[in-house]
Amino acid sequence: MTNLPPNPYHLVVQASGFAPTSEDVTVRNSVPIEIHPKLQLGTAATTVNVEATGADLLENDPTPHEDVDRNVFSKLPTFDPGTGLSQAITFSTGGVAADANGFFHPLGDHAQVSFMIDNQPISDQQSKVFSTQLPTSAIQSMQLITGAPPAEFGDKTSLVDQITTRSGLGAGKQFGSVETYYGTFGSTGGDVSYGFGNEHFGNFLALDGTRSGRFFDTPEFQPFHDIGNNQTIFDRFDFQPNGVDVFHLNIFLARNWSQIPNSYDQLTQDQRQRVLTWNIAPGYQHTFGGHALLTVNPYVRKDQFNYYPSTNPFDDTPSTQSQSRQLFNYGLRADLAINRGRHNIKIGTDLKQTRLIESFNFAITDPTFNAVCNDANGNPVTDPTITDPNACDRLGYVTNPNLQPGLIPFDLSRGGTLFQYRSTHNINQYAFYAQDSISLGNLQLNVGLRGDTYYGLTSASAAEPRAGLAYNIKRTNTVLRLAYTRTFETPFNENLLLSSASGLTNGQALGVLGANQTPPISPGGRNQYNVGFQQSIGRYIRIDANYFWKYTRNAYDFSVLQNTTITFPIAWYKSSLDGLTARVSTTDIHGFMAYWTVGHTRARYFPPQTGGLLNTSVVPAGVFRIDHDQALQSTVVTRYQRPHNTEYVSFIWRYDSGLVVSGVPDVSAALALTAAQQVDIGLACNGVRATLSAPFDPTTPCDYGASTLLRLPQTGTENDDHNPNRVKPRNLFDLGVGTDNLMHVEGPRRITASVQIENLTNKLALYNFLSTFSGTHFLQPRTVVARIGFVF
Repeated sequence: MTNLPPNPYHLVVQASGFAPTSEDVTVRNSVPIEIHPKLQLGTAATTVNVEATGADLLENDPTPHEDVDRNVFSKLPTFDPGTGLSQAITFSTGGVAADANGFFHPLGDHAQVSFMIDNQPISDQQSKVFSTQLPTSAIQSMQLITGAPPAEFGDKTSLVDQITTRSGLGAGKQFGSVETYYGTFGSTGGDVSYGFGNEHFGNFLALDGTRSGRFFDTPEFQPFHDIGNNQTIFDRFDFQPNGVDVFHLNIFLARNWSQIPNSYDQLTQDQRQRVLTWNIAPGYQHTFGGHALLTVNPYVRKDQFNYYPSTNPFDDTPSTQSQSRQLFNYGLRADLAINRGRHNIKIGTDLKQTRLIESFNFAITDPTFNAVCNDANGNPVTDPTITDPNACDRLGYVTNPNLQPGLIPFDLSRGGTLFQYRSTHNINQYAFYAQDSISLGNLQLNVGLRGDTYYGLTSASAAEPRAGLAYNIKRTNTVLRLAYTRTFETPFNENLLLSSASGLTNGQALGVLGANQTPPISPGGRNQYNVGFQQSIGRYIRIDANYFWKYTRNAYDFSVLQNTTITFPIAWYKSSLDGLTARVSTTDIHGFMAYWTVGHTRARYFPPQTGGLLNTSVVPAGVFRIDHDQALQSTVVTRYQRPHNTEYVSFIWRYDSGLVVSGVPDVSAALALTAAQQVDIGLACNGVRATLSAPFDPTTPCDYGASTLLRLPQTGTENDDHNPNRVKPRNLFDLGVGTDNLMHVEGPRRITASVQIENLTNKLALYNFLSTFSGTHFLQPRTVVARIGFVF
């Protein structure tokens, strides 16, 4: 049996005329395991029912993780074009807080995620805002590591997603599927998969495409100017000439194109973006004597991102911008796994280079955005001839206290020109690691050491000891866990060059870029502690809970540029994160299965800030809760499927208590919003709702302010740490009804069909609002998608 993810398995062997036999087998890595079952002659027909006991539900592993099979995530009633992988992760673990456009925050961090796709490491951003994702049609299973990552994992480790793709090796027949769908917002698309193979070779191909009138999450509840499409091609080829050598090759091609959604304040904009991705990853494995396995995985990957402005730059407000950037990444990951007695040893290296190319143009188009002077009432003066702050007094005005003088040369409304930036740089990273998983009866001990070296805009290196233990109390079917992890944190590569060029504009130190005159964004370090347990209840239910503490020097995030999808990495001096993740799950109970995930995070960040671009917002003076902070997220997933893989019903209940809102701290700040923004959040003052024709202004007396979508602190009561503004809590419900065999025919050829409804109650809610880190995004309105397919 090939392509098995690491897990404990219960193996049952049966043959006609023989009594069945069974045994437990633990797969910890890719080293082949030989099983020699001995069957005794049987005197009567025997029926074998494979059922888990309480002990079978437990994993004696110090690393908290979730195992997710395609039979689960393929039937989730969710639809988000281009981000199926993010959806599968969000609905499978309580360790992440959902955000817009496929973003999610693992354990209080922003997108600190590494993907390990058939042993190829990918740590660059995979949201559709930045890149493209592997389609779920190409995935066989995932293991989501949410704490205490072993030494083989580095770079970004708040969540590690080990993905095993689908393969044709050993299939012995042709198999595949064709599916098409149509839904709300003119969403249409489909996918085709085809695989074949025998014991020596195999191939699997997956083609996916989608088009939607709501491609991105939007700054308004109803989308407009948001048409987008996504296409992907994935192919995996395997060749096994003998029992000791295996070759494989993964090829991935993908493209996103989309309009940038507009708000009511920016109806004239026609901005668009395009992302192109290609990835080639060969691999080789050689077995030595059944006790050691050499794995070698070279790879090369390229992301090309283009952002296009409106044809008329003054149609873009308050600024016009364009960008072309490239991440070209190539490297080699190799390791030797050795099984000897109680020891499972792995020694390896991870070497890679990322070539960055950034080209960026920017200019202000709104004369009120960076007005040179204000009138006596504090209103911006829009006279395009005023470009010198010293002229304000002479003309009877006052100098704008928030003026950024360095931006005046790049203000088109005052006769300025485009700011133009282009730079290239290489990021070289070298890592070496050794780890051992030691079995000592009921005790499982993991120890490891990793060394990382980083050469980029700055240089740094670190040694990272890691240790964890798990103890199985068999009498009570309980596993206790404890772990410590030291990790080396690396900056985001997307827009790293410009974001680190603080204060530079065309070679002149004019103080335009970056929040402060600071050195480039540098690597950081983290100490992480995990404690948790697993508990089985009978043979049907398992509880898995984990508490974490993370203390980070140089804590990373992104800063969004105006109302675009262009973001720039930033770093805070340090962060202190802690929280809980838990999952309660059932086995298959006569066709019924369910699980409940829950998570809680306190994400406290400390200034000063490094990096960013055009940071006009006020940097907090002290500790604050960042917009990754959410008190509670909870997901209940249930499914019932009739026997013989026919009709099924899936249901999801998702609760989010609300992320922190950084851009509008309290009621007084809300009074300064535009009329459309006040209406968007349902702002009311002294019981009177704001309207487009009668909005509030900063001088409006407001003894009590409220919002239907935000938990606005009253003026003077906001506290960045203990009482920040937040999005209001929400409950969302998703429903799916389908069949795996519409015509109830025998044999492998069958017709599938399903209808899924996301946001069943059409809940009006926000992910975030005017966040300096991610902008404004509404949740998807009620979306209905109907699918029909053919499987063979």
